[in-house]
Amino acid sequence: MVHALNEIHRTLKPNGILVDLRPVESNWSVEVVSSAGWQASGRLSDMPAAVEDDEAAFNAMRAAESNGWYSKKEEKEFAFFYYWDTPSEMKEFMEEEWEEFEKMEEDVYQKASSLWASANADARVRVRVNMLITIWVKQQR
Repeated sequence: MVHALNEIHRTLKPNGILVDLRPVESNWSVEVVSSAGWQASGRLSDMPAAVEDDEAAFNAMRAAESNGWYSKKEEKEFAFFYYWDTPSEMKEFMEEEWEEFEKMEEDVYQKASSLWASANADARVRVRVNMLITIWVKQQR
């Protein structure tokens, strides 16, 4: 990652902007939402590969900053939501797409299913993902 950040620095114009936008591992919340509101059913378990990737990204940006390639201009966290119509659709998606990164324990799935079944007809399930956006400015060497 540090090599890639160096290549980006090399090709950016003076005072160019690098936008770092990525999810941050934090045992994301599983929720059931409807017109009546939302209820949490539990949290996902971060898998080791996801935690390692997260730490590697933070380390690479710290290295690029300490090398004097970029200076941090602004940083914010925000929520991003993935939605599914049913708990089973959510579970299937997670097993196919997130198997190496996030795990939904059976008790969280059962609680989401129960909350979804007893909610309004418009109920959906979602995962609240913590996102980080950081604006970096290219520094001259």
